[in-house]
Amino acid sequence: MSMAVMNMIQAINSALDVMLGLDEDVLIFGQDVGYFGGVFRATEGLQKKYGRTRCFDTPIAEGGIVASAVGMGAYGLRPVIEIQFADYIYPGYDQLVSEAARLRYRSAGDFTAPITLRTPYGGGIFGGQTHSQSPEALFTHVAGLKTVVPSNPYDAKGLLISAIEDDDPVIFFEPKRLYNGPFEGYPDRPVQPWAGHPRSETPEGHYRVPLGKAEIVREGADLTVLAYGSMVHVALAGAREAGADAEEIDLRTLLPVDIETIAASVNKTGRCVIVHEATRTSGYGAELSALVQENCFYRLEAPIERVTGWDTPYPHAFEWEYFPGPRRVAKAMRKVMEG
Repeated sequence: MSMAVMNMIQAINSALDVMLGLDEDVLIFGQDVGYFGGVFRATEGLQKKYGRTRCFDTPIAEGGIVASAVGMGAYGLRPVIEIQFADYIYPGYDQLVSEAARLRYRSAGDFTAPITLRTPYGGGIFGGQTHSQSPEALFTHVAGLKTVVPSNPYDAKGLLISAIEDDDPVIFFEPKRLYNGPFEGYPDRPVQPWAGHPRSETPEGHYRVPLGKAEIVREGADLTVLAYGSMVHVALAGAREAGADAEEIDLRTLLPVDIETIAASVNKTGRCVIVHEATRTSGYGAELSALVQENCFYRLEAPIERVTGWDTPYPHAFEWEYFPGPRRVAKAMRKVMEG
């Protein structure tokens, strides 16, 4: 299979293009995804190539977008819907929880909801409180939903194809700060493009990255770092600042989570740092901390550390104080290594 250098936007567009071409039941709809090609251009050119019945625009009505997708999925289609920003997903939350997530169970398997919901999430783009939220923990609480967060173009394409082919609803969070480059969390440094990064080498055709399987992106002996999305790159930078031989795990899928890979790593290193951008209280890191404690208690050499956003709305003027940067990550690493 031929390879191409892609940024994350191009990889997502390629995944959608591949699936539209392979399966006539796949269709795409959402706000501005058709003629305009999406606010981040992730669906650019797809309406022109596949027509207005396969890729089309909707009103600004997230509840209606999700509800329409549930009905389409029940009748055999595979809708891929876009919520323009994760901050606007809440009007569709009831449909996701009460209908999409429970359709297979409540129908005793007679109906499924093979829906993929794509949405950009996270900060680092000066979007303020209404364009920077990280609501992933709200979805990992819901039985019947799968939650996916890629950290690089290769994974983004392979995970999105797996999500579209899955017979259950998948929430696919796209870290918008990574769309054009592997951001390490230093706002005062030049933007780095994906070109030249090893995970920008992406197959042009169909391939899958399995849901529910984490990746060890760096092996190490001092401590284990659990991260996903933008924080994968921030945590690598934090380890360099701390001078730590950190083993870093990119979760890729939050639900189902790959507890086997996590436990094997923490049992080896005896120390664990969890990094995510969402607010701290009831954030996904709390669930990870509990899982590590349950599975690795007798091998832990220090208390688990969490590096997260603050329990406030995402600020505009103080974005980089909120964003969990490499210096905060390095501080947590030093703390667990001294414990």
